[in-house]
Amino acid sequence: MTFVRLLSRTKLYWGLIAIFLIGVLSSPVTSSGRNIFLSSGNLLDVLRQVSTTGLVATGMTAVILTGGIDLSVGSMMAICSVVCAMLLTVPGETPAVFLGIPAVGLASLLVGAVVVRFIFVNIEKTRAGVANIRDVQLDRTRGTLLPAVGGVILCALVLSFLLPQVQTKFGVLGVLLVAPAVGLLFGAINGVIIVVGRLQPFIVTLAMMVTALGIARLTAGQNNAVLPVYTGSNATADFDVLRQLVFGIVPMPGIFFIAAIILYSVVLRFTPFGRYVYAIGGNEEAARLSGINAGRVKIVTYAISGLLAGIAAVLYVAQYRQGKPDAGAGLELDAIAAVVIGGTSLMGGRGSLAGTFCGVLIFGLLSNILQLHNINSNLQLVLKGVIIIGTVLVQERNAYDVLAHLRLTSRRPAQRETAAEERPSRETLSLTMGGKEE
Repeated sequence: MTFVRLLSRTKLYWGLIAIFLIGVLSSPVTSSGRNIFLSSGNLLDVLRQVSTTGLVATGMTAVILTGGIDLSVGSMMAICSVVCAMLLTVPGETPAVFLGIPAVGLASLLVGAVVVRFIFVNIEKTRAGVANIRDVQLDRTRGTLLPAVGGVILCALVLSFLLPQVQTKFGVLGVLLVAPAVGLLFGAINGVIIVVGRLQPFIVTLAMMVTALGIARLTAGQNNAVLPVYTGSNATADFDVLRQLVFGIVPMPGIFFIAAIILYSVVLRFTPFGRYVYAIGGNEEAARLSGINAGRVKIVTYAISGLLAGIAAVLYVAQYRQGKPDAGAGLELDAIAAVVIGGTSLMGGRGSLAGTFCGVLIFGLLSNILQLHNINSNLQLVLKGVIIIGTVLVQERNAYDVLAHLRLTSRRPAQRETAAEERPSRETLSLTMGGKEE
């Protein structure tokens, strides 16, 4: 029983190992007999290709853990890719500047205030010797005034770095600040509308998906379906650093993806915020009654989801050398599929980022195997859909119930015949009871 339980808990990793072994055994070979699937170039390409989806899936995991959903991440990535490409290639006051600079200013103001308040809260918690941060009471100076000052200082520092680049062109660090800030802003708007308006996340994020797509097209302009980015020509040559191999081994997008997974995993596992996320997904009403500010936690999860979509957009521009209003089309579905394959329940409250990491790799390796065998792209979609359904059945532990139902259905006629044969007649009962009938 212990072995079965262990196998059940590690089934996701066994699935990843099985997909990897299928790739190894079925891989085509070169003329020299070298396994193409196992080549370092192929495996690094898989990591590079899944990094964009992986970043989005990382933020999506926390959203789904709260019992929500975010259908707008693809459109948010699209608008961030347009902002990134325009800042890199077009000097002067552009729609990307008017959208990006206020977003990064507001984001830095809020982040600075939150960080300063967090420091004071933890200092007071240690001094007062209380176990729960919610029991800490700050005076007006430390609770409001100093955090506001800290936010203003950080905002001034960030804007003093970015504003001189407006009249020239933005560099790598500049777009890494502005594009994620735009995603953070749109994600926070999602969270605020969901919490304040008490609306279903599906409806709100669906509306944001359409709205962000329209804003992306307006920002790019009617005649700019694609904004090309040529490093060393119309953009800084340093931007190529985001598509290079670190130490000649790991692609830079993979570094961003792995770092995001590790950092967010630590936050969800070892901080009160992470415990609140799981508590809200498990039972939101019980979480509220226990004193958790569920609305604030939800807003933060949606904001981080947008932030990671913005980082993915910058990596997309570096990888494909372009920004597009439809760059993230269908990305939200791939991210949700990877999260669900990773074992996170769509009902919320159950799952992990380790599972999401495996789900992303399973999705990437599967696509790579199908491409190596030149499977028709439409058939690839069919196979992926079938695998997603099968995986969800296993993850939700419904596969056994389905098989049991089918087995019982097939046996039901035989059981009826047997029952009819074994049912005693009235005459038999009468004889058994000595001929007396009631």
